[in-house]
Amino acid sequence: MIPFNKYYNQFNFLSISLVVVSLLFLIFKGLNFGIDFKGGTLIELRSSDTKINVSSLRENLNQMNLGDVSVKNFGNQKDFLIKFENSDNKNIIEEIKKSLDNSFGNNFNFRRVENVGPKVSSELLKSGIIAISVALLLMLIYIWIRFEWQFSLGAIAALFHDVTVTLGLFSLLGLEINLSIIAAVLTIVGYSMNDTVVIFDRVRENLRKYSDIKIFELTNISINETLSRTLITSVTTLLALLSIFFFGGEILKGFSLAMIFGVIFGTYSSIYIANTVLVRLNVSQKTIIKEED
Repeated sequence: MIPFNKYYNQFNFLSISLVVVSLLFLIFKGLNFGIDFKGGTLIELRSSDTKINVSSLRENLNQMNLGDVSVKNFGNQKDFLIKFENSDNKNIIEEIKKSLDNSFGNNFNFRRVENVGPKVSSELLKSGIIAISVALLLMLIYIWIRFEWQFSLGAIAALFHDVTVTLGLFSLLGLEINLSIIAAVLTIVGYSMNDTVVIFDRVRENLRKYSDIKIFELTNISINETLSRTLITSVTTLLALLSIFFFGGEILKGFSLAMIFGVIFGTYSSIYIANTVLVRLNVSQKTIIKEED
């Protein structure tokens, strides 16, 4: 049997440190919101000339007074992703095409053009925050009904940890936050909750079975009894996500990376956060019987 409970205090300190650091990054550095939330225009280009690079392309676009322009490679050296602020000029895409053709020749294929207005982007950001908040609230209510309030606090602590640390990593690395990342965060909430519920079910079952074993030892027994299921689920999910990350193209990299972080943190938090809350609150068989009565 693996002595998970032996390291409760150390990993609790690590978790608190990660959450605090993540919150500091989110407050002072913020998130790199994509076009979905900031508004603007996004263009995906493919060049047939390998001599064209990011710096020459950026220099050309800066001469067009597009405002804040971002140019980077997108997957390989021939693909470029361009972002700039919304322009009042309705023919701006045609003018960009003309300018690029004059400077580099007819070497560009415009593969994708997206426009998002500031009003739409602010509504999308608000909707994303509401979606995550509602998901957390519904999870809290679900656990409270299915188990006891102590279990509910443990589950919410684990979810808060997973979401905060994942967003903190995105802030640290400067990765773009778009609608697919919001979808990934909501998926992380569901995955983490599923892992936690499986262990909680076994904890409650063992509380009824072993009245003489304290919660400190009992959570360790329950984690070990569900460990094979947890590892199989996590590893198979990670294999699929790693395949998407490496072979799914640039568009899916942000989503798959957020999910990879989420699966790792979700597995970790179901063991070292959700269960340690039960230990700190000293849940016992009397607690379960009292709540059921």
